[in-house]
Amino acid sequence: MQLPILDPSNPNQDFPAIETALKDPDGLLAAGGCLSSQRLINAYQLGIFPWYSPEEPILWWAPNPRLVLFPDKLRTSRSLKKTIRKEQFRITFDQAFPQVMQYCAAPRDKETSTWITEEIYQAYNHLHQQGISHSVEVWFSNELVGGLYGVAIGQVFFGESMFHKKTDASKVAFYYLTIQLSQWGYQLIDCQVQSNHLSSLGAQEIDRKEFSSLLKRHCCLQPHDKAWQTK
Repeated sequence: MQLPILDPSNPNQDFPAIETALKDPDGLLAAGGCLSSQRLINAYQLGIFPWYSPEEPILWWAPNPRLVLFPDKLRTSRSLKKTIRKEQFRITFDQAFPQVMQYCAAPRDKETSTWITEEIYQAYNHLHQQGISHSVEVWFSNELVGGLYGVAIGQVFFGESMFHKKTDASKVAFYYLTIQLSQWGYQLIDCQVQSNHLSSLGAQEIDRKEFSSLLKRHCCLQPHDKAWQTK
């Protein structure tokens, strides 16, 4: 099967139907195109996201099943509750978006490269400037020790990446994000693919068809009018 190639000069070009995504590798849908804000917004609304290594072209994915969290299904372990009760961390929203992305881009463990290329970094910072992508920051003694970022469309938050430099800092970021999203009227958090880290917090796998249906229902609805206004 030949992978569809997207036109980089046409950000409004239709994506292939997500049902046509490959089973191996799971969810690979198309290659090429661009990372313009319009193309990224179009992609997320359809349940598609970019992920590729520096030596590859832009690759677009729509895996099946999809890992999601319904905010009211958030699960908090005893140890995480204990960490939260200590109040050792300070939580902010949208106060250090570029720095969060930079930390998320740092190679993990024995890896020598990252999927968060300069192209990805610039594209999501541009979305942030438009009020579409957002970050959560976790601070300890005025040091940024954890956080995450993602894209918000309608009543759906599409998580992209998280990091921690101190034990439980990324879990704390996700916990406070979920609590805040629930208060703002968000209905769904996209966690993309299976992760033990996020499953421990209540994320669950659903069929891609169901995920697509949820996006059609919730991406066109508006959250609370005070969403992301935390200053």
